[in-house]
Amino acid sequence: MSLPQLGFIGLGIMGRPMCANLLKAGYSLTVWNRSQPGIDEVVGYGARAGATPADVAAQSDVVITMVTDSPDVQRVVLGDDGVIHGARPGSVVIDMTTMSPSVTREIAAALGDRGVEMLDAPVSGGDVGAKAGTLSIMVGGKEEVFERCLPVFQAMGKNIIHIGANGAGQTCKLCNQIAVAINMLAGCEAIMFAARSGIDPGKMLSAISAGAAGSWMLSNLAPRIVNRDFAPGFMIRLAQKDLRLVLEGANEMQLPLPGTALMNQVWRAVQADGGDDLGTQAAIVAMEKWAGIKVGE
Repeated sequence: MSLPQLGFIGLGIMGRPMCANLLKAGYSLTVWNRSQPGIDEVVGYGARAGATPADVAAQSDVVITMVTDSPDVQRVVLGDDGVIHGARPGSVVIDMTTMSPSVTREIAAALGDRGVEMLDAPVSGGDVGAKAGTLSIMVGGKEEVFERCLPVFQAMGKNIIHIGANGAGQTCKLCNQIAVAINMLAGCEAIMFAARSGIDPGKMLSAISAGAAGSWMLSNLAPRIVNRDFAPGFMIRLAQKDLRLVLEGANEMQLPLPGTALMNQVWRAVQADGGDDLGTQAAIVAMEKWAGIKVGE
């Protein structure tokens, strides 16, 4: 059986390596991005360039979107030259952006009116997972559509779970972001405690990462803090977008999330000093300022 024709819209830090892995798996790929450098890079991998999102959809059985936020997904899917105007009945849109669950359901309904299926499939694992093809993918939508698209997901990730109906994948991703944010706070506080106490933060991380405190964050991002490497795998401004979605949802449910709210303020302090595009591990910069010390110096 021949592989489906794929389209991919959104060629940023995550999208480019995800495209590379789809091409390695043998898929034919048509791509579009708001800026030309992303297109040029992925065309260099072996993809074709589409003229518009609608053009990408017209050439594809499955269209993947990986953009920034809910309005961006609405624009590339439902806009004047959006996917909806090129997608054929029976085709599938897989949105891998982290966005509002309620907006996801609205877009799924609009596509459904045209006979087009939708899966919301946000990811976790950062640029490291995107490059390695080991992303965790949490999927909302019809189970039979999920099963049909599973080989596509398997080209990009390892832990792939169908959560429920449309919007359930996005809700699960927001749960992930709560845990990630508070884990970042815990890692930063441990590093600060080590530094102020006079022990080597790097050795401390080696000791605790193999025990009960171990986590993806401690293994992958905490060493960058010690080395003062704040290059983004995931930018603070994007993490803050996700926490905004979390806190809006919590407000609607009258649900207290004190740790999430605190981490939102820690990152906001970094943003106030111009750190929008730093990696999330730059949370340490705000904590250093409050403590009057610098880790690793």
